[in-house]
Amino acid sequence: MNLEVDTPLGRIAVTTGGTGPLLVLVPAAGRAAADFEPIVPALARTHRVAMLDWPGAGASPPSGRPREATAAALAPALSEVVRALGEPAVLLGHSAGGFAAARLAIDEPERVRGLVLVDALGFVPFGRLQRAFCAVKGVPAVTRAVEGYLARAQTIRRNAATARVFSRVDAAVAEPAFVELTAALWRSFPRPEVDLRAAAKAIRCPTRVCWGWLDPVVPVLGGFTAARTIPGAELSLFRTGHTPFVEDPAAFLRVVEPFVSQLR
Repeated sequence: MNLEVDTPLGRIAVTTGGTGPLLVLVPAAGRAAADFEPIVPALARTHRVAMLDWPGAGASPPSGRPREATAAALAPALSEVVRALGEPAVLLGHSAGGFAAARLAIDEPERVRGLVLVDALGFVPFGRLQRAFCAVKGVPAVTRAVEGYLARAQTIRRNAATARVFSRVDAAVAEPAFVELTAALWRSFPRPEVDLRAAAKAIRCPTRVCWGWLDPVVPVLGGFTAARTIPGAELSLFRTGHTPFVEDPAAFLRVVEPFVSQLR
């Protein structure tokens, strides 16, 4: 089943497959559901898997106001998606998608049955250097020039699936709306409302934190902080960069499949 959902960020395309309890896969900033292709077949054996494309990515139309996008708007957009799907969900969120998933669990706990946070934004403080990097990356011309390089630099283990990720990013930077939205999100990352280190103490649903040991974008410190902050959360580490579910899907599924299955 395919649907489009109106959200504060713009219209979001959602694809679902499989049967069982709802599991929503939430990609990184400006990315699409296709990033999760290495793990979807296994998860769809036991769950109704819903995958979303952020505005301007995948099958989603461009946002009407891409320069106004902020990380804080991701969780309200995700809320509209879960509402449209008609039942509380287990959320598997990557990077800024992990931030959105955790924020939704804080703000609207009745919509979230469980969390898998993968190299999630919001648990590592932004120092002067990180703020400067986000400001520069937030310039659309810079995002257009470096987004493909960044995708490759954050990926430590390479395979056919990572090559497809790189190809999708290379194609996306030719689209002005994708560039504008992605740059705007990066500009917003250092804002105080993106820091989850205090707020995440309110999360009460079962949570598994997954992190690449070698992540150069959101360092592994964030994984330890998230696991320490969220009550009852457990941490699993992978010998990967920023995308363990793409770089080593077999190892990732060995951890995540049993966790989400127990939430049925």
